[in-house]
Amino acid sequence: MAEMRTEEEQIEAIKQWWKKNGSSLLIGIALALAIVFGWQAWQNHQATQQAKAAADFGQLIQQATEASSDEDRESVAYLANKVRDDHAGTAYAVYAMLILANQQMMADNDPAAAAESLQWALDQSGSSEALSLVVRTRLARAQYGAGDYDAALATVRGADNAGEFEGLLAELEGDILLATGDQSGAEEAYLRARESGGDGGIGLLRQKLASLGVGGDA
Repeated sequence: MAEMRTEEEQIEAIKQWWKKNGSSLLIGIALALAIVFGWQAWQNHQATQQAKAAADFGQLIQQATEASSDEDRESVAYLANKVRDDHAGTAYAVYAMLILANQQMMADNDPAAAAESLQWALDQSGSSEALSLVVRTRLARAQYGAGDYDAALATVRGADNAGEFEGLLAELEGDILLATGDQSGAEEAYLRARESGGDGGIGLLRQKLASLGVGGDA
């Protein structure tokens, strides 16, 4: 009987404990499960979004590669803007704007529109220093092509830790300054570009310096 009473007491104690703590225990378990399943759902959502972004970007690449008519280029613009709008915050969106800007510069001959696309890309590429420098260089060229020299200079001079882009940006700064009539400023920028190992790709930097009466080791 003593053993039975002990069991009954234990059962009663469990009942009393459950009455006091059962609700909070169930809530705790529910919260833990919600966190686990919520995290898994978020990861699955992220994976799905990444796959969708990759698919949309792949479609853009294919269309841009095959574009040969005005209708094709309109499709490229549509797809690029779709990637930007649907997948903002990803590298795909930045690269989509680079593709669109290239078309706007080369096929559409619209550097002002290219500058708008590239400005958006630059604003979104801050987390990647290398990508940011690529976008910044192209943006400055587009602004320069559009005749917006003040904006182009601000873009060039806004680069931090230019690294391997230092010579390229300095040469571009010289081009912009020369277009504004600042020959001394252009010469200084070209000399900085030369010191940084820039050569314009095919010796153009040397020709630019020569046109300003600078040559040799000057």
